[in-house]
Amino acid sequence: MATHYEERFAVHYDDFKSYDTEKIRRHFLIENFLVPGDINMVYSHYDRLIVGGAVPTSSLTLETIDPLKAPYFLARREMGIINVGGDGVVKADGVDYELGYKDAVYLGQGTKEVIFESKDSSKPAYFYFTSAPAHKACPSKRVTLDDAEKADMGALESSNARRINKLIVNSVVETCQLQMGMTELQTGSVWNTMPAHTHSRRMEAYFYFEVPEDQAVCHFMGQPDETRHIFMKNNEAVISPNWSIHSAAGTSNYIFIWAMAGENLDYGDMDTRKPTELK
Repeated sequence: MATHYEERFAVHYDDFKSYDTEKIRRHFLIENFLVPGDINMVYSHYDRLIVGGAVPTSSLTLETIDPLKAPYFLARREMGIINVGGDGVVKADGVDYELGYKDAVYLGQGTKEVIFESKDSSKPAYFYFTSAPAHKACPSKRVTLDDAEKADMGALESSNARRINKLIVNSVVETCQLQMGMTELQTGSVWNTMPAHTHSRRMEAYFYFEVPEDQAVCHFMGQPDETRHIFMKNNEAVISPNWSIHSAAGTSNYIFIWAMAGENLDYGDMDTRKPTELK
């Protein structure tokens, strides 16, 4: 077992305008982090969100990392975990949370011991997780897709018919600031998060999965009148600053997990832009 982390610093949008493809990918794209037998994560200085993954072929224990300056990982943090692989178990302070495909668990601030396990090491669980600072302890809770608050949005005519599954939001489970959910596109739809928007009170991270091996997702970011793009593959994540839009179109159907951290918990707090206003 090995735990690896990388630190990413915040970027001003004036500087971002001059970034070429390589630099955009280096600062915002998170790739090759779901590795069997390891825990990998990126510590972002946008609202101190951590994005990571654990793929246990044997038991993996979540260890604290140096930037936290904490005795254990969740001493001053909360965490959301969604399984995008085989059946697995998250053990948190002696409580077992069994997670099938697309199941989630929220772990509250103060959870001391977190262990990731797969039911079958030949078909390991792929635990995608995010973690944000927390100023209070909320109860840990397992959340399935059946438990999620659901919203059907978009239309096939505009290629963005989709179901939003709000898994770790305050209408489903009490959290301090972290929010997570999963958006599933209908067959024939490729656009997510339209109309595009920003929310200056929160940053966001997107994780794309169920992207066919020979297909890609084009993720759009940047200020609404100064956009850029990143082509992404299966099981990759991207950091979205609070000044940036976050939308994408794929060459095939796909699913993505969104996670937010910041000043408020109002899911609808966003500043939208019409497609005709984007540049």
